[in-house]
Amino acid sequence: MFRVLKDINHNLNRSLENDPAAHSKLEVLLLYPHIKALAFHRVSHFLYRHHLFFLARFNSNIARFWTGIEIHPGATIGKGLFIDHGSGVIIGETTIIGDNVTLYQGVTLGGTGKETGKRHPTLKDNVMVSAGAKILGSFTIGENSKIGAGSVVLEEVPPNCTVVGVPGRVVKKENQKVPRVDMDQVHLPDPTLDDIHYLQRENEQLRSELQKMNYELKDMQEREAKCRRARELAEQNMKKEQREDEDL
Repeated sequence: MFRVLKDINHNLNRSLENDPAAHSKLEVLLLYPHIKALAFHRVSHFLYRHHLFFLARFNSNIARFWTGIEIHPGATIGKGLFIDHGSGVIIGETTIIGDNVTLYQGVTLGGTGKETGKRHPTLKDNVMVSAGAKILGSFTIGENSKIGAGSVVLEEVPPNCTVVGVPGRVVKKENQKVPRVDMDQVHLPDPTLDDIHYLQRENEQLRSELQKMNYELKDMQEREAKCRRARELAEQNMKKEQREDEDL
C-alpha cells in the first residue's frame, strides 16, 4: 500500500512539473484523466496477472469510457507515466513502458498484425511521444528519445534520438542526452525539411545567377547592336564620300 501511495504521489508531482496548467495535487488527483486511468490499470493488471481476463477487460473498459484512455490490462507500466490530455491514447497488451515516460493525446502504442507473443513496443525511461504519433510493432524506443507529433515509427530507435516523419526517421543529437524537462514536442529537427530548405537556397542562388547572366547577355546584345549600327553608319558615310569624290 505504501508503495502504491508513493507511486501515486510521484505521478502527481510529474503532472505538476510537466503541465503548466496544473495548480495543485488535489486538482490533478480529481480532474486529470490519466491519474484515474492509471488507478484503474493497477486493478486491471492485477486481475490480468491472476488470469481473471474477463474482469480485467471489464474494468479497463470502464476506465476507457470514463477517461478516453485505453490501456490493455496486460500492459506493463513503470512509475511516473504522464499522459497529457489523454484523449485517444491506446496502449496495447504487450507494451512495456519505463519510468517517467510522457505521452500526448492520440498516441498509439500498437501492433502491426495478428502475430502472437510480444507484439507491441517497449518504451525505455524518459521517452516522450508527441500528439498523434503511432509506434507500431515489437521493438524498443531507447532512453531519453523523442517522437515527433504525427510520426509513424516502425523500427527500433536508439537512445537519445529524435524521430520525425512518416515513416519515422531518426535524427541523432550528437549523443547528447535529451533533458527530461524538455517537453517541447513542436520544435524538433526535421532532416527532410532541412534538405528542402537547402534546395530552396540553391534554387534561389541559381535563379540569381541566371538573371545575372540574362542581364549580361542583354547588355552584350545591346552593345553589339550599337556596334552594328555604328558600322552601318560608317559604311554609309564612306559610300557618301566616295560618291562626292566621283562627282568632283
